[in-house]
Amino acid sequence: MDIQFVLYKLILCVVILLLSLMIAMYATLAERKVAGFFQDRLGPNRAGIFGLLQPVADGMKLFFKEEFMPANADKVLYILGPSLTMLVALLTSAVIPWGGTLNIGGTEFALQVADVNVGVLYVFAIVSIGVYGIMIGGWASNNKYALMGSVRAASQMISYELAMSMSIVTIVMTTGSLSLNEIVAQQHGMHWNVFTQPIGFVVFLICAFAECNRAPFDLPECDSELIGGYHTEYSSMKLGFYLFSEYINMFISSAMISSLFFGGYDFPFMNDLGLSHNMVTILGTAALFIKITFFGFLFMWVRWTLPRFRYDQLMRFGWKGLMPWAIVNMVLTGFLHLLFKK
Repeated sequence: MDIQFVLYKLILCVVILLLSLMIAMYATLAERKVAGFFQDRLGPNRAGIFGLLQPVADGMKLFFKEEFMPANADKVLYILGPSLTMLVALLTSAVIPWGGTLNIGGTEFALQVADVNVGVLYVFAIVSIGVYGIMIGGWASNNKYALMGSVRAASQMISYELAMSMSIVTIVMTTGSLSLNEIVAQQHGMHWNVFTQPIGFVVFLICAFAECNRAPFDLPECDSELIGGYHTEYSSMKLGFYLFSEYINMFISSAMISSLFFGGYDFPFMNDLGLSHNMVTILGTAALFIKITFFGFLFMWVRWTLPRFRYDQLMRFGWKGLMPWAIVNMVLTGFLHLLFKK
């Protein structure tokens, strides 16, 4: 085994891990700033310049907050729930192509941890496990509000995963590949999938909100009905894991949207600037993060704009609204693909 290759992959994993945690921390600050903007008030501005140290203060508060466990809770599952949720959130980033390749000392290094030929299936497989972390946490808490929140989360995530997977089937049909790297590569030159799959994009975007439990799909932790939902009985860093995993999932969902529908690290005139290969790769990675930032802002914008659905409205919208559109889009894509097939 090539030691240099293993070391490079290990360093890339650590960088992505630290970057994901850092983004999750400062996404909380961005969310509060955006909320303040939409509500015509100031967000956090006391801890550090412009409140930049607020995530650090929040993290320290969670670390030093009193740790407790309900007397009748299942101790093993109680700890496993948030741990599994955080693990699953971090694993999904492994197959996302964060950029092209860097040429260092004559050796090409890809900015992707694992270029598996079934990357799309890998993401869906990992995401589907995430519901277990929420279910286990709600069940192990021995609290009726937590249990109700976890049941809501399970039915919501499973329902919206179906429409989401159907929207991805159309991408697989047009590209002929399950590899995220290949899907991104076929969009180079501004041939972005959003232009040919607008319905699939809208369905995927809405389902991403539901999968991340973001408002107006935050019924699993609806504070007006369930106190805090599945994490009602959690405190300290166990609660922090649930909260951080939500923002990491939001970050990964934005990266998936950017990769599947907006060309990933592709940007206009990418190959016409006359720059070095490494500089184009760096600019491509920057372009990807700009797209991710935009969709992250969109997640926050929707949360502080739209009211929460009732649960029956949420389920009806998923099954009677998004599912028919996803099926029609899949059938229409298949028909057009056969009609114009070369």
